[in-house]
Amino acid sequence: MSTPPTPAPPAEAPEEVSADHEKPLIEAARRGDLDAFDALVRRYQERIYTTLYHFTGNHEDAADLTQETFIKAFRALKSFRGDASFFTWVYRIGVNKALNFLKQSRRRRTFSLNDLDERGARDVLRRLVSETTPLRHIGLRELQQRLNAAMQKLSEVHRMVVILHDIQGLPHEEISRILRCNVGTVRSRLFYARQQLQGLLSDLIS
Repeated sequence: MSTPPTPAPPAEAPEEVSADHEKPLIEAARRGDLDAFDALVRRYQERIYTTLYHFTGNHEDAADLTQETFIKAFRALKSFRGDASFFTWVYRIGVNKALNFLKQSRRRRTFSLNDLDERGARDVLRRLVSETTPLRHIGLRELQQRLNAAMQKLSEVHRMVVILHDIQGLPHEEISRILRCNVGTVRSRLFYARQQLQGLLSDLIS
């Protein structure tokens, strides 16, 4: 299985591969074809690793959780019925791994956007705080620290919708399938999270 790469911020929502295109790989992997499963891993590991890194704030933890996600996915392939896409199914496993890790971990819960460059961090801040009002000039390191500190104040479920929507660029409908909740719940969680973040980061608006 491939080693998870260093995370990079996506510029836009990830493009899903059609279910018909993936079906032969999934069927081969079910029969024990490791090369077929590795092809599926390579297709989605970076997106999942990036999400888990943002959630844990630790590269080693994110790498371990990414590996655990795909190990569980491989072992559970026979239970994959195709009701959701493989992307949604494996992402859901990763999200659950992250939430369980944070619940069980005795260490201080962290969050990190330190993999974002200045443009990426400012784009995230605009989506979270204000897409129309100019942002006050602030250095990259301070911007990362402020974003990290603000995100850490959110609950796990609210932080997750922000990560999936505003950072990873997934649409509300996809997030609802990953988190197994309705679209209205996703929208309300995102609205509440943004309200909190706007209060915490409002001084960064010019």
